[in-house]
Amino acid sequence: MSYTLHIGEKNYSSWSARPWILMRQAGIPFTERVASLAQDAGKAARFAALPGGRVPVLEHDGVLVWDSLAICEYLAERHQGLWPADPVARAWARCICAEMHGGFAALRSQMSMDVRARRPQRERSAAVLVDIARIELIWGETRRRFGAGGVLLFGEFTIADAYYAPVAFRFQTYGVEPAGEAAAYWRALLALPAVREWEAAGRGEAALPDHDLDRLYPEDGPAPARAQR
Repeated sequence: MSYTLHIGEKNYSSWSARPWILMRQAGIPFTERVASLAQDAGKAARFAALPGGRVPVLEHDGVLVWDSLAICEYLAERHQGLWPADPVARAWARCICAEMHGGFAALRSQMSMDVRARRPQRERSAAVLVDIARIELIWGETRRRFGAGGVLLFGEFTIADAYYAPVAFRFQTYGVEPAGEAAAYWRALLALPAVREWEAAGRGEAALPDHDLDRLYPEDGPAPARAQR
């Protein structure tokens, strides 16, 4: 099997983080190709060969898979253990990944990913607070129901942990401190080797002026920003 994963910059691309962290943590070999998210004259050409003009894209033996959740499912069909083995737990895992994939619009738009930034928010919108509360509920309830035998959502590492890793980065950036079971999970997620590797690489990248929070919002306080691929 020969995989190539096309991603954006690690500091900013939350969607790219999910399959990258999944493959790295699960030990699935792949070649990485970075298509810069910079809003410059060459962006259209960089993304022209990628379906939908977005990242991530998984390339495998001539097949292109261009949606982060579809990539995870494609890999799960070829590598055992990426979803929980128990059917009830597996259904739950798919539900919480789908909810993250299609929801949490306020969190995406007002807490865009910037791994190296630290922008504690003095104020958060009501919609963001609802999103944060829902995520804490998902983490806590999943751990209580399915987390025996390990520190992650389903005990051992699964697609669900990769799917919530960008949220862990956002909480770190914007000073969100979960409580109780959710807090323990948040710390465990940030400590995963693949998550730490992604974060370290993101910190080492050059800043993109049109994405970087510290350049867009030099003053302290809330930093609303657009959602990013």
